Amino acid sequence: MRLLPTALLAIALLPASTVAQSAGAAAAIAERLDTARAGQLYVSNDPADHSTGRDFERDARARMRTDSIYEAVTDGVVDFARITYRSRIGDMDIPAYVFQPIDKRGRGGHPALIWVHGGVHGNWSENYWPFVREATARGYVVIAPEYRGSTGYGKQHHDAIDYGGHEIDDVMTAYDWLVENLTHVDAERVAIMGWSHGGYISLLAATRADHPFKAAVGIVPVSNLVFRLSFKGPRYQRSFSTQERIRGLPFEKREIYKERSPLYQVEKIQVPVLVHVATNDDDVNFEEAEALVHKLQVMKPDLAETRIYENPAGGHSFSRRVNEQTLERDDTPEQRDSWNRVWAFLEWNLRPYEGI
Repeated sequence: MRLLPTALLAIALLPASTVAQSAGAAAAIAERLDTARAGQLYVSNDPADHSTGRDFERDARARMRTDSIYEAVTDGVVDFARITYRSRIGDMDIPAYVFQPIDKRGRGGHPALIWVHGGVHGNWSENYWPFVREATARGYVVIAPEYRGSTGYGKQHHDAIDYGGHEIDDVMTAYDWLVENLTHVDAERVAIMGWSHGGYISLLAATRADHPFKAAVGIVPVSNLVFRLSFKGPRYQRSFSTQERIRGLPFEKREIYKERSPLYQVEKIQVPVLVHVATNDDDVNFEEAEALVHKLQVMKPDLAETRIYENPAGGHSFSRRVNEQTLERDDTPEQRDSWNRVWAFLEWNLRPYEGI
């Protein structure tokens, strides 16, 4: 069908008209632009902007303080060491803390826990001590990897953060180190666990086809980065959009964020998982957490053990309350209940009493 000249003219004029309207709208906005608000909303996608203003020396001092505390509290109580292994990715050395019972059983006599710390840029802190001490008393060997992005190891380690990406490989390599170096660890009785970002890594690792874990525990876990970044806003978004292997926001890198969100990977879980969340969590808000709990209940009713705690003291930290002076548990009914369930879940799946 031949187009009439008037139709051709309309088609030719349409782009120019649209451009003119857009330019006019932009000019009108520019006249009343709130530059302060615009600056707050700006989110860079340049990795060079990732760690602006970070005090790496302070991070290093804090880590050395933590190391010294662990040297003191573990003396005569737990076999404690700091080790380093090469990530299976092949690009970085990953430091880790190792806690073991002093009296070792025979070959394959101990189950193990890969215990993952939280924080977008976090570290293994002394506040884990009372819980780790209890784990070793129950017969577990514990390894806590300081995966890429962890603080206290300098700018290069910090800026290598790959949330939901290679950090998973860093953590899974801890399993390789355990079975290659500790003959008293049973390779068939290893679980992965953590709080918050650590819970996120634990659940996401459990969705990988090649994972070696018998079970996974995620307490108040991050679960949906697409929702989370929209809910938290620009300040939080900058920690993700400036990562080297992301370089953008969910609307720009939708598939990356979905692949790195446990909520969208639930169907891949094939081992028992335990998830506890809190309704008054102001970090992993319940609006994010409840979707994961409900999906697990629907899609994995035979594998998932979930519990929602109603307004527990501590909110996001409800099950890791510790007296900072004594480094003893600061228990509440909810904390006791959560840990009783965690230990029962791990005992059922890892059988720590075997090998005694």
